[in-house]
Amino acid sequence: MSTQDEPTIGRLIGDALRDITLLLQKVITLAKSELRVSVKAGGIGAALFLVSAFFGLLIIVMLSISVAYFIVMAGLDPAWAFLIVAGIYLLLAVVLILVGVRLIKKVSAPEKTIAAAKEIPSALKGETGTPATPVVPAPSHRR
Repeated sequence: MSTQDEPTIGRLIGDALRDITLLLQKVITLAKSELRVSVKAGGIGAALFLVSAFFGLLIIVMLSISVAYFIVMAGLDPAWAFLIVAGIYLLLAVVLILVGVRLIKKVSAPEKTIAAAKEIPSALKGETGTPATPVVPAPSHRR
């Protein structure tokens, strides 16, 4: 075998780069194809959810009117019957708001994650700082 038959390092690197580029192009083409199918299915799914939510809203309106007319059938004036149904919705909205506010007040910042993220730059630089103190659960008080 002569030295002319052996590939040079430059040619090997060029071939490897060409192969990697071709591989990446094929992977990107495949990803685009898969995403088109996924986005189409996701869009149709989202549209169906929106349509069903609209029908749900219509059902709530129709049931509310039905409840009001059942109250009218019990002998109450229609104005009062519809006011009672509206009052029930107002009460429900207030309860949901109060529960929502209580849940939102429980939200806190992810302090452990923030602390760990602050240590990343110094760790990448190879600096050895004080390690983060491990979180030890409080002992249970069982008897």
